[in-house]
Amino acid sequence: MSSASEPVNIRLLDREYTVGCEPDERDSLLAAAKLLDQRMRDIRGSNRMAAIDRIAVLAALNLAHELQQIKGESEGRDRELSRTLNELHRRLDDLFDATAR
Repeated sequence: MSSASEPVNIRLLDREYTVGCEPDERDSLLAAAKLLDQRMRDIRGSNRMAAIDRIAVLAALNLAHELQQIKGESEGRDRELSRTLNELHRRLDDLFDATAR
């Protein structure tokens, strides 16, 4: 049974936004909003006059770049794990073939 979307208030650079999310995703959304707010504050620095849309785009771009790096690292680990498992399977097959003789 699907739950209904509910409104959640988040704050980014002292501006409040209301977004809808599933109740079981609320904590994750709030954590993401906190991370985004901190990144936006870091980018803005002491320049209180910086355009919020530019700050938001730069923060989103930085987060997307980090996500791409993490995905690349994960894919590399997956390839290495697959290679290792294939090698172990080959060794087991060789062992079973040797003991069957």
